[in-house]
Amino acid sequence: FFFFFFLFPFFCAFWIIRTAYNIQKSGVRFPPFSCVISEGHKRRFAERRKSMDNGASSYRRFCNEGDDSGLVEIIVNYRDGLILYLNSFVGNIHIAEELAEDTFVLLGTKKPKDKGTSSFKTWLYTIGRNIAINHLRRRSRFSLVSVDDCSELESEEESLEAAVIKEEQKISVHRALKKLKPEYHQVLWLIYFENFSNKEAAKIMGKSVHNIETLVYRARKSLKSQLETEGFTYEKL
Repeated sequence: FFFFFFLFPFFCAFWIIRTAYNIQKSGVRFPPFSCVISEGHKRRFAERRKSMDNGASSYRRFCNEGDDSGLVEIIVNYRDGLILYLNSFVGNIHIAEELAEDTFVLLGTKKPKDKGTSSFKTWLYTIGRNIAINHLRRRSRFSLVSVDDCSELESEEESLEAAVIKEEQKISVHRALKKLKPEYHQVLWLIYFENFSNKEAAKIMGKSVHNIETLVYRARKSLKSQLETEGFTYEKL
């Protein structure tokens, strides 16, 4: 009874997260669900989604009201971007997916407090970054795997990129990012692909704003040089 009473809620939360995560990953949709919801409920749900503050309200509903749909919304809205960001650390799309899942499991079971000192997305990415760093420490070395050495892995990563980064120029830039130093890759991804400010990127990466500004300057210069080497010019750089 002791085991059941204290661990059962964690098993339930993990099952909810796992189910939502797999649904988002597979792209499965359930038409019958929309058929049984009244128009009033649909309207209220749409208004509630519209009023969300970068996931913060979804997380509050999940933590304070026990509304599991709040956690599902977070997974659906942030999963792909978080995976690609974590991939800049580990260089392996499968490991990045596992680390993203670990991040959402932590939210669902431990329910860490969002103090509201930054946007929800910044806070979430900071948690993901810490989990990735712990993973790398456990492996005791920073190992980046080249996707060119694994055709299956390359195919999966490119399909994920295509879903998140639709413009042809951005896809070319994203591929060039992989050839840069990991730190350059990370800061450019956060600022230009995820639209974080320098201050938010500094918080996520654990650096000062001045360090981020210097890092961005050097990273942009390195990326521009890499693109020019490949015969590609990106005007925004």
